[in-house]
Amino acid sequence: MADLSQTTRALFDREVAKYPADQRQSAVMACLTIVQLEQGFVSTESEKAVAEYLGMAPIAVHEVTTFYNMYNQHSVGKYKLNVCTNLPCQLRSGDKALAYLEKKLGVTMGGTTADGLFTLQQSECLGACGDAPVLLVNDVNMCSFMSNDKLDQLINGLTSAEAK
Repeated sequence: MADLSQTTRALFDREVAKYPADQRQSAVMACLTIVQLEQGFVSTESEKAVAEYLGMAPIAVHEVTTFYNMYNQHSVGKYKLNVCTNLPCQLRSGDKALAYLEKKLGVTMGGTTADGLFTLQQSECLGACGDAPVLLVNDVNMCSFMSNDKLDQLINGLTSAEAK
């Protein structure tokens, strides 16, 4: 586990201690979150290190990393925007919100703006179909009923915050 710091290993130990010894693999999501907080994303090498630490097959860790939108497999912008494009959200303009943001930010889905500020991603389901179109900022802040005006306000607000 050469690519993981001592601090990270200590945090792993704390998470694994929450489970019975024979169920240490249950800490996989917590360990991946720790890696991402330290490194900004979860690399293939980090997945292998987590797998080794937890006694799992590397593919099992990779399956977790790729299943959840909250884990980044590469560097992302300061603001990661996940737009829900699941069918219920598409019926309420989720796909139009994604297209609007692609045009406004000048990137395609999955891309990061040249200034490194925004990464635009689609999300399979954010669990807020009644509030569509919805998006999640940095895996934490849910934004609902995102009209073009609200999308403009969001992007302008985040961009303004950077200028200060």
